[in-house]
Amino acid sequence: MAKGKPAFDLSTCARSNILALQPYRCARDDYKDDGTNILLDANENAYGPGLDLETNGIFDQGAANGHKTSSIPDMGLILGLNRYPDPHQVELKQLLCNLRSTHTHTSRLLRPENLFVGVGSDEAIDAILRCFCVPGRDKILTCPPTYGMYAVSAQINDLEVVKVPLDSSNMFSLRPAAIVEKLSADPHIKVVFICSPGNPTANMISKSDIQRVLEHPTWNGVIVVDEAYIDFAPDGSSLAEWVTEWPNLIVLQTLSKAFGLAGIRLGTAFTSPDIALLLNNLKAPYNISSPTSALASAALSPQSLEVMRRNRTKILTQRERLLDELPKIPGIGRFLGGADSNFLLVEILDKPREQDGKPNNEVAMALYEGLAVHRGVVTRFRGKEPGCNGCLRITVGTEEEVDTLLKEVRNALEEMHRGKLDMTTIHEEETAANDIIA
Repeated sequence: MAKGKPAFDLSTCARSNILALQPYRCARDDYKDDGTNILLDANENAYGPGLDLETNGIFDQGAANGHKTSSIPDMGLILGLNRYPDPHQVELKQLLCNLRSTHTHTSRLLRPENLFVGVGSDEAIDAILRCFCVPGRDKILTCPPTYGMYAVSAQINDLEVVKVPLDSSNMFSLRPAAIVEKLSADPHIKVVFICSPGNPTANMISKSDIQRVLEHPTWNGVIVVDEAYIDFAPDGSSLAEWVTEWPNLIVLQTLSKAFGLAGIRLGTAFTSPDIALLLNNLKAPYNISSPTSALASAALSPQSLEVMRRNRTKILTQRERLLDELPKIPGIGRFLGGADSNFLLVEILDKPREQDGKPNNEVAMALYEGLAVHRGVVTRFRGKEPGCNGCLRITVGTEEEVDTLLKEVRNALEEMHRGKLDMTTIHEEETAANDIIA
């Protein structure tokens, strides 16, 4: 239950042109495609999708992509691809509400009115900035090291980024007092982004620390908690349902990670009905495609949720294995942050710990390059991020992939320690590798 009452006022926080926006009224707002209506209102092609279908209803994919022939089910006929998709996605939203209404943080229920669905979480991030921030005037606040798209979206929208780094001396915890101080000093900060579990830090942010920011007595802005990796954290960790208690809280999620559906690009924003209405008003009218909606709905069925949870268990098993076995390799340092995601942040040392090895960006970069170029194992260099000197971010793979990772990391570091490290191009590549957004 929310305690302190925030000073949030949507009528003055959101941009006036967005508050006054009349959304585009599309053909399916009035009459849906229920399979019985003759739809002559949206200039669609009534003959169906222009795909080369065989007589048995199979699409010859090979003819389309220039590769050897392979067949997929006739998704065009199944999903009605010649028709525009549902602009509101109420049924899909209800499934997402069912998933996240756990009654862990509130007795209230999430409803479809609490949701915006977009093309990945990135569409939601951009929509939030366009809704609340005036270009060239307003600002956002981020807590590095964090997800890079917040800053990229801010730059696109001509917004300044105010940074309050996480406390790297305390497991990359949030610094709520420092955030509150910044918000008090600058009313042009309109959006605070908090990544939980963090990327690249893999740690959950304390609910009480988030609440301290939410309870700011004078600041008029919104707090966005990005939970892209929440399904790898302990059960009950998601704050999605908490948006029913706080009028200025937005919780982002995605089907790209634990659900294994990065290719369909489906992201969600849980928030108050008033904010959700504004976000839905400014989106493109048909932003979620029929295949995306159908696949997302299938993934949220009881049977598919069981598949997701079995796969998650396998990932968590391999995560524990990495936590146990990776530090046994000479030249591997500490794990930084937490272990609440499907990746780990680990230090790469200039020599084994027994020889007083220290985290080293040059060695980390050389390992990153050597693994990718010569050994076919791609990780992510994060050594330029605050508090992440000498660090690689390593995604937890399958058992076989972890086997290969452990072997190749050991072999590569052994070669480096024998003096075979080539430093000629390392310095130029460090910055470029760290700038990759993910």
